[in-house]
Amino acid sequence: MRPSTCLLAAAIALGAAPASAQLTSERIEAAAREPHNWLTYSGTYDGQRQSALTEVNKANVRQLELKWILQDRVVGIWEANPLVVDGKMYVTQRPNDVVALDAKTGKVFWIYQHEPSPDTKACCGANNRGLAMLGNTLFMATLDSWLVAIDAVSGQVLWKEKVAETAEGYSMTGAPLVVKDKVIVGVAGGELGIRGFLAAYDAKTGKEAWRFHTIPAPGEPGSETWQGRNDAWKTGGGPTWVTGSYDPSLNLIYWGVGNPGPDWNAAQRPGDNLYSNSVVALDANTGKLKWHFQFTPRDQYDYDSVQIPVLVDREWNGKPAKLMLWANRNGFFYVLDRVTGKFLLGKNFIPVNWASGLDADGHPIQTPPADGTPVYPGVNGGTNWYPPSYSPRTGLMYVPIWENYAAIYRREEAEHTPGNFFVGGGFKVAAPTPNAPTPHMADSGPVLNQATEETGNGAIIAIDPRTGNRVWTHRMVGVTDAGILTTASDLVFSGGRDGYFYALDARSGDVLWRVNLGGIVAMAPITYAVDGKQYISVIAGRNLVTFALPDRR
Repeated sequence: MRPSTCLLAAAIALGAAPASAQLTSERIEAAAREPHNWLTYSGTYDGQRQSALTEVNKANVRQLELKWILQDRVVGIWEANPLVVDGKMYVTQRPNDVVALDAKTGKVFWIYQHEPSPDTKACCGANNRGLAMLGNTLFMATLDSWLVAIDAVSGQVLWKEKVAETAEGYSMTGAPLVVKDKVIVGVAGGELGIRGFLAAYDAKTGKEAWRFHTIPAPGEPGSETWQGRNDAWKTGGGPTWVTGSYDPSLNLIYWGVGNPGPDWNAAQRPGDNLYSNSVVALDANTGKLKWHFQFTPRDQYDYDSVQIPVLVDREWNGKPAKLMLWANRNGFFYVLDRVTGKFLLGKNFIPVNWASGLDADGHPIQTPPADGTPVYPGVNGGTNWYPPSYSPRTGLMYVPIWENYAAIYRREEAEHTPGNFFVGGGFKVAAPTPNAPTPHMADSGPVLNQATEETGNGAIIAIDPRTGNRVWTHRMVGVTDAGILTTASDLVFSGGRDGYFYALDARSGDVLWRVNLGGIVAMAPITYAVDGKQYISVIAGRNLVTFALPDRR
């Protein structure tokens, strides 16, 4: 079958998408029972990114062939994750387009374009990572901080609500999360002196239901951890720019919180700086804080904790437990009790020298390197926002990481001006140091597919949550910004900056198939099925590329 190419420039005869069944909150809650769809940013509320589809397996994955391509109209790194609902795909393009298309053929139905305000300032690119959906309505957070509701059939705007002011440094790059009748959104701007928050909006009307500030005001719990002069909490950062997870049985939303501000000069904000660099557990109905866990108190390395919380039900010490798995940007892997927030296990998964380990409560024993010396991991962290995956079949968590990577920081006094950068210094990537010191390095396990370049490697690692140790490592040439997908046929799909997209054996890490797509992979692949046929979609460079097995003849 010849692949069809759907270019935006050629999409001139656009029309309404065929109507599909209503996407109810009950369907989203039970998304694992609909593996032919991809209903949320992470596929399911638990953030596991594990699909029950098995048509593509170890025996036939090498037969995957290109089926169709969608090309973005904008040059730049494309970080979006599509949704697939009943045969229709919905995906965002930079900066704030929404495209509806046939998930089987790539035929474009309609395109909605939102042009952000020209005075919008985003620290790290004009990114948008995806959508949420409820009923027949799509929800997109825009770079200039609007929440837009769009009719999924026609592409027409139903309502728009202003979430924050761009002039104050706010932007929005993450995919919303629908929980029951509410749309939850987070904000970016941790480098521009914002006061971060999460907000919930009524899905039908756009009316704000609640708002939780990640930096407490004086008198609020946690405010005692902000002791800086000139009301440091007002510019305290704490962005929430990656989508969280949700446990319906506990009615708790879990969301990661980013760095404090200014980023690198902690002397301007003495104290632990809650709730920066934390995971917060919020009541979904009210937004009230139930518990928090702070990974990096008084962060001075930009170790945003905006990774996706991975929720797992499995035994712990011989008893059934509700766990949260978290590979953090600071280089440590954590297991928490997601009911209470109690620390259960922690171990570094890459070399770390900013801390010698974790104490009995999971707090880092900080050992700040001397000024002008390399800090491991560097400013991009041991991992970052790119989604991990967890397979209940193997019991392993799969994490994209940066290895042999450090930064040297420069710290200086920062003065806040609304809408301008507020970082307190700068950094440079350090020259790699062979055998970087690490007092408590986790067992690295066997190293597979060793890259020829020994410095600044990206890698996929499999971690055993029972111990925090690596089970296997797949190394790449260059670093990676790609997330991970696992399937019930024990496959791991991912990519990297080298342009390769590949399938690994989930149990051994062996490469089973790979293809060079000629562009950076900076999102997590998804899989879905239409008419009983399994498809796998990934974005590389400016192209959304979709694969499937050959058609039966």
